[in-house]
Amino acid sequence: MLEEEYRLSYFAENDFHRIRCEKCGGYFWTRDPQRRTCGDAPCDPYSFIGSPVFEEKSLDEMREAFLRFFEKRGHERIGRYPVVARWRDDVFLTNASIYDFQPFVTSGKVPPPANPLVISQPCIRLDDLDSVGRSGRHLSNFEMMAHHAFNSKDERIYWKEETVIYCDEFLRTLGANPDLVTYKEEPWAGGGNAGPCLEVLVGGLEIATLVFMDMELSKDGDFVIKGDRYRKMEMQIVDTGYGLERFVWLSKGSPTIYDAIFPEVVDGVMQASGIQNPLEDPALRDVFSANARLSGLINIKDKSNLTELRSQLASEIGVTLDDLTRIMTPVETIYAIVDHARCLLFMLADEIVPSNVKAGYLARLVIRRSLRLLQSLGTNITLFDVIKLHADHITAYPELKESLDRIAEILEIEEAKYRDTIKSGTRIVERILKKKRSIPVDDLIHLYDTHGIPPEVAKDVAKQKGVEVIIPDNFYSLVAGMHSHEEKKEETIDPRLERVKRLPPTKKLYYEDPSELEFEAVVLDVFDEYLILDRTAFYPEGGGQPADTGVISAQDGIFDVTDVEMVDDVILHRVADVGGIKRGEIVQGYVDRKRRLAHTRHHTATHIVLHAAKKVLGEHVWQSGAQKAVDRARLDISHYKRISMDERRKIELLANEIVMEDIKVDISWLDRNTAEKRFGFTLYQGGIPAGDKIRVVRVGEDAQGCGGTHCSSTGKVGAIKILRCERIQDGIERIEFAAGEAAIRSIQEEERLLLDAANILRVPPDQLPKTASRFFEEWKELGKENERLKEALAEAKVDRLISCSKRIGDLDVVASVLDRTDREELVKLGTLISKRGLYGILIGVSDGEAAVVV
Repeated sequence: MLEEEYRLSYFAENDFHRIRCEKCGGYFWTRDPQRRTCGDAPCDPYSFIGSPVFEEKSLDEMREAFLRFFEKRGHERIGRYPVVARWRDDVFLTNASIYDFQPFVTSGKVPPPANPLVISQPCIRLDDLDSVGRSGRHLSNFEMMAHHAFNSKDERIYWKEETVIYCDEFLRTLGANPDLVTYKEEPWAGGGNAGPCLEVLVGGLEIATLVFMDMELSKDGDFVIKGDRYRKMEMQIVDTGYGLERFVWLSKGSPTIYDAIFPEVVDGVMQASGIQNPLEDPALRDVFSANARLSGLINIKDKSNLTELRSQLASEIGVTLDDLTRIMTPVETIYAIVDHARCLLFMLADEIVPSNVKAGYLARLVIRRSLRLLQSLGTNITLFDVIKLHADHITAYPELKESLDRIAEILEIEEAKYRDTIKSGTRIVERILKKKRSIPVDDLIHLYDTHGIPPEVAKDVAKQKGVEVIIPDNFYSLVAGMHSHEEKKEETIDPRLERVKRLPPTKKLYYEDPSELEFEAVVLDVFDEYLILDRTAFYPEGGGQPADTGVISAQDGIFDVTDVEMVDDVILHRVADVGGIKRGEIVQGYVDRKRRLAHTRHHTATHIVLHAAKKVLGEHVWQSGAQKAVDRARLDISHYKRISMDERRKIELLANEIVMEDIKVDISWLDRNTAEKRFGFTLYQGGIPAGDKIRVVRVGEDAQGCGGTHCSSTGKVGAIKILRCERIQDGIERIEFAAGEAAIRSIQEEERLLLDAANILRVPPDQLPKTASRFFEEWKELGKENERLKEALAEAKVDRLISCSKRIGDLDVVASVLDRTDREELVKLGTLISKRGLYGILIGVSDGEAAVVV
């Protein structure tokens, strides 16, 4: 159905031929009329190993060549986005350059930051994690060089013809033989969009994809792609992806991509591990090189039985399976470690905190797999050592090296947790094996997901018990796939939407003048418990800030407003009884001033405390949740360890310094691109606002997209008092605090408790710690003396009981009923009687309850 989409004038004018691959059946375009295979693995083995396709370039040189090529052709260069997709609520990691512009730009709601643009975007994909190191080409972290053009009905930039011309020209500038390049037809679909796609192939390796995104999901669509129906959409988006590392690999012709892109790090780990590079050993070089040429056959994602794949390779090369495994396993392990270390450098430098949820879960997954691989290698080199080697050699992104101190601390904590997990995991697996004599794959995944127990640990423990456990070769890819995105929530349609969609948006007076809490408005609609006005000063619940309450005065009486909500930009006031309020009636609204002020202070204080936490704990701190109330507020932040008392005091002091500086709170509406360029993605700490405009609240150095009410300056917040800090889950710390009057009340309560304690001990408050310490020490000494007296009394009781013992057969038996004797004392007496060689039956009675010790 899409065949005509690929019939480009450029192909016709430059003698390209459309041929069907005799192996996979896919169609491709080539200048070589004799060619019969598409050029993709496994239809073609790698032909560039030892025979480079391009002029040799390093990563930095290749990246710069690409960016400059497109800059010269009218594209604006933009900087990289983080590898954690802070601007999206559906995925956790940046998988491709197009992720940078989804969903707002690709939907047409927001203009792109430049058009056309060129970027080199570091990406992370973990769905091929188990293939890394083994296939010779897979990476968990890579850079996608890309040029994008966003065509709308009002503006055409360029489309398919120009995209293919650019690709062909760029390959020629690198020195590629045009006859070796093939363009394979492969429709693309993802994220609700689809379109024709050309895969660019050279020497058996896919090096780029040219996607022409011009369709959207539609149940009545005319186009069927990968099982779903699509229709044409107004936007036409050029979505290209050129694999930086693969281009460098083709320019060097190295046996693997790892040898091409980070040879210094590979050599460093090999030397530290006492492993010789196979390319330096004449006896192994031929086997290793032959394996490299055929390694395109390996794709553990599609075929989970590595042994079967290895057997195919061994047969092709002409060696035994055991010999191939012996040669390749240690080298492939090092390749995987080095790859994972670079992946973690980007993840942790871009401020992901390892945890049990979201991006933090994926970071921990890579950390623990790396630690396990290092353990299997038996090397003394640490994971941080490998990460530092990468940071020393990556010059394009200096921010990576600047994060090394924090990364070292995170890894130290994570390694300790991993060791604890291994210890506890052994006991958990042993308990499972007592109940059943097998651990299927689902149980292995559950053990990892719930307890963090690596499948290799389960296998080792089971082996000691004589139970065989089979670990799928794609285990970690399966687990990563389960945690790569947010779970889709079932969409529910608010039944009130149909009622309000015919009404105009409510004018929000709380934005125009937050101090104005009395207003006059016209009633637009009355239904059920809801009152809809043309304008309102009542704030609807949102952003962790509760709704305002108050009263509305109408001709028919005064009505309590108990809740306020917003549905499709229309604000609904819930009242206990709408009474005789009529449409068109003019009413007066009065917001509860004290409640609003408390919420406003706590909302502004949340921004202040978050900024202070970042300054004290580090830039990795990210808001994970917040809630405001009248008497207190809470802020949940990502952090890799518990907040110490000293850090808590520093956060509190810095927050109050910001208050005393009385900094103006700046609120402005900015278009999304301007806001992101000016303030970065920290804008989205409190959530991701919809639309092309963002309400930016700036409190000193902190700037966030925020819809809440705020004080006009930090001085209006009043004192900030941190009430407590606690860990609510691994990697998430909760700071509970009070501001303004609520802070004063909390301080007064603490003072009251302090004075009460001082009065009880009859000392001044400043002597309370010293006195409490003295009483505690005296209490401990009294406890010890009490234990000594109990021992002496027990010995005396035993003497008395033994004196009353009776001989029954061959046994001396003590039998007695003891008043005011609890179970603990009975056990002690029984133990002493036993030590003297007698048997005892003792019944103790205490507080109406009986206990027996035999």
